[in-house]
Amino acid sequence: MTARRAPEGDGAARLVSACFFLSAIAGISLAVVYWRGGQTQAEGALWAVALGLLGAGFVLWAHHLMPTDPYAEDREPLETTPEEQHEFADDFERGGVLERRRLILAALTSAVGALAVALAFPIRSLGPRPGHALDHTPWRPGLRVVTSDGQPVRAAQVPNDGLVTVFPEGHTDSADGPAVLMRVDPQLLSGARGDAQWAPEGLIAFSKVCTHAGCPVGLYEATSHELLCPCHQSAFAVLQGARPISGPADRALPQLPLMIDADGVLRARGDFSSPIGPRTWNMR
Repeated sequence: MTARRAPEGDGAARLVSACFFLSAIAGISLAVVYWRGGQTQAEGALWAVALGLLGAGFVLWAHHLMPTDPYAEDREPLETTPEEQHEFADDFERGGVLERRRLILAALTSAVGALAVALAFPIRSLGPRPGHALDHTPWRPGLRVVTSDGQPVRAAQVPNDGLVTVFPEGHTDSADGPAVLMRVDPQLLSGARGDAQWAPEGLIAFSKVCTHAGCPVGLYEATSHELLCPCHQSAFAVLQGARPISGPADRALPQLPLMIDADGVLRARGDFSSPIGPRTWNMR
């Protein structure tokens, strides 16, 4: 099988090259948008333009510059005829075919290169590997428990069956430090983490970060002593160490050990009992 080449006009070659060069310009513009901080709508539009022009260039190349209309011919003899040698010499001396090919390949290389540069920015924005950063939070032994406005939390101020979102002092803006603090009847608490070393006077605290998808746990059902995550309806039993009892969460909320100082202010005895958040955050 062989093929008869479609007419290779300079116009088609210029159009294909223009598509590739314009795709390269769109790719460079996309890289600039990424570099300047990103803008979702602009990024989407530039991706559409860059890839659309790249695809259009390939389609035009296939339809106008590639061989078409296959037909069968005898494969023997394989030697080149004098007429074919003469045609090749004319094409080589004319240079048009080779020049168009170089132009198209240069345009294609620039388009692919520009898109590769643009793709490097999202990869770069992933940042460094977290390492062991997710194993620890700002909570430290003796650090005061405060509200979102930085006010220390006194044990006497926490109402029965109430819930307060608290933070480590000096870190009210941390994403991994928030905890939910409740007061329950101390006689209802059991287990190794229900004593005065963890929950003095029935004051018990757990990480506010859900162990399913990292959403904030912010609802407390006092009658059943259950913490609820509104994102995917996971429920945690407070009296059982915040063990998940329904929903997709498969791990208990890490508990924060507490103590009450001489001034009646709540302080942490240390960090959470285990790494916060979903199990996948801590996979190595």
